[in-house]
Amino acid sequence: MDIRPLTGSLGAEIFGADIRDSGQFEKIHTAFAEHSVIILRGQSASPKDHLNFARRFGPINVNRFFKPVDGYPEIATVLKEKDQKEAVGEGWHTDHSYDQVPAMGSILHAIEMPPYGGDTLFVSMRAAYEALSDSMRRFLDGLTAVHSSRHVFGAAAQNSEATKSGRLGNAEKATQDARHPVVITHPLSGHRGLFVNPVFTTHVEELSAEESAAILAMLYEHCKQPEFQCRVRWREGDITMWDNRATWHKAINDYHGFRRLMHRVTVEGVALT
Repeated sequence: MDIRPLTGSLGAEIFGADIRDSGQFEKIHTAFAEHSVIILRGQSASPKDHLNFARRFGPINVNRFFKPVDGYPEIATVLKEKDQKEAVGEGWHTDHSYDQVPAMGSILHAIEMPPYGGDTLFVSMRAAYEALSDSMRRFLDGLTAVHSSRHVFGAAAQNSEATKSGRLGNAEKATQDARHPVVITHPLSGHRGLFVNPVFTTHVEELSAEESAAILAMLYEHCKQPEFQCRVRWREGDITMWDNRATWHKAINDYHGFRRLMHRVTVEGVALT
């Protein structure tokens, strides 16, 4: 197994791995803990193999809003057809931050890829936090952010192309609100990192509306710096896994006229502190 870091902040490509081989799991898990984003190149994996691999990390989190894969309710379909314009996940976000116990991470399998484009960007929230001044870190420590699914998957999203096309649904289930520390201690690595994101975070609880908006806007611009990022260029068969407690990600929608199909399995996490 050959593990090659992508950048100085996060991410690693893994060659020669096989998710079906349980004997390789410890080495894969160690790489995941170290790099937060791992790309397992060239996998020959069925949906059952995908689920078996995910279960080694923990129980499966069944997504409420994504269309499931036929015959596999635990696997979410991430799809953009060639005649569609909107890609799901175009904004910087952290999956399931609106849950009381956010998901550990997601495991995404590339089934059908466009000939070019369709990359995914990731940000290290540890690197972003550590680059802040000591004074700003002290200010943020102890603050609480509120996250919600309502404005993203609820009634307000009913006119989106993703909802009209059936890629997203169950708007009535978008009732999740959660409070999490703005700065968390990562449950796997023990490192401190930011835990707010532009899509699901609504406000900082201890601040006025104006103060909250200003602080979050500053943090979001800070986190978007390329020094904290890595970029995954997909090939069919690849499986990429990322840690939701340590990263942001966004889908790059630059492949109009081509179909992109992915299968995603999400793994349950633990309460954050």
